[in-house]
Amino acid sequence: MREQLREKIAGEIVLSAEAGKTIRKWREEFGISQQDLARHLAISPSVISDYESGRRKSPGIMIIRRIVDGFLDLDESRGSKVLKRYDLGEKHDCIISIKEFNSSMSAAEFVDIIEAEELTKGISLDQDIHGFTVIDSMKAIMSLNSMDYLKIYGWSSERALIFTGVKFGRSPMIAIRAHPLKPALVVYQRPEHVDDLAIRLATLENLPLVKTQVHTQALVDRLESI
Repeated sequence: MREQLREKIAGEIVLSAEAGKTIRKWREEFGISQQDLARHLAISPSVISDYESGRRKSPGIMIIRRIVDGFLDLDESRGSKVLKRYDLGEKHDCIISIKEFNSSMSAAEFVDIIEAEELTKGISLDQDIHGFTVIDSMKAIMSLNSMDYLKIYGWSSERALIFTGVKFGRSPMIAIRAHPLKPALVVYQRPEHVDDLAIRLATLENLPLVKTQVHTQALVDRLESI
């Protein structure tokens, strides 16, 4: 599991347009201070600060791997709390399909593939998508606990969360708003109706929300072929 998480984090940093911000995101996810990380790596805390702020150019892959190994080493010294949290185990019953892409695509490209309509018109679709999860909304509401919630994000939060069986769209957006991890895109598949509250919540999170009328199996087949 350590090696899988190591590759996930390193890959996300390398692919990020702002590597420093991604390093900071993961450092905070592990609950590690700049001082503790710098001490473990035997470097100055100002080096970590400079990378995270963008004052220093993005680190090369060898430095990124050192930083990621530092996260994991310190986590293991504290009981592997984060490593255990990311041990995804078996796929949850509410997950219909989940996949990581070999290379990222823009949210706009993804929206075109699923023939979706934008509901949050003023929010950009320029962000990258690294994968998707298709979720049975009713099963998620009935059985998804706080730890299971992490499973819907697979190996990256930079993904599309696609909710099936949506009636009004409030519950998925309330759950997303309440959790610190945010997806790159939210999709409602053949919703009965999208309540204005769902759109307002998405707008508050600056999170693009779209809907598609493609049937579930056809949608899954289309996405799994990417």
